[in-house]
Amino acid sequence: MGFANNRRHGRRLMNQINVVPYIDVMLVLLVIFMVTAPLMNPGVIELPPISKSSLPPLRPLEVTIRKNMKVSFVDRNVSRAERPIEMDELLSIIKTKQLNNPTQAVVISADKSVSYGKVLEIMDILQQNQVQRIGLLAVPKQ
Repeated sequence: MGFANNRRHGRRLMNQINVVPYIDVMLVLLVIFMVTAPLMNPGVIELPPISKSSLPPLRPLEVTIRKNMKVSFVDRNVSRAERPIEMDELLSIIKTKQLNNPTQAVVISADKSVSYGKVLEIMDILQQNQVQRIGLLAVPKQ
């Protein structure tokens, strides 16, 4: 019985952690980082050059065909004003704009009562005059 009693009363469990060695290790690591940090050269970052792709995209040129077959033109990059125009004047304006920005699109919007043939005729004239990007502008169904 003495053996069991001695073990029960003689030894106490140690439930505390000695943190002194951990603090010593942290201080040594801190000193190492403080000494080596000024010796390190940061890497040079090469940024990509600014190109035309970073510029905001141009809005397309709009050609509108009314019920009475009158054609009007608007360049929303310049103004919101829509003005009536003749076909030969329209071609010269679009050619001039396409010289500066050959990838700028031209969209055609037509009243729903306008015949499909008239829209195709204008698209054909634009294609014959080397306009690369032509589209149709429509209002989505709600």
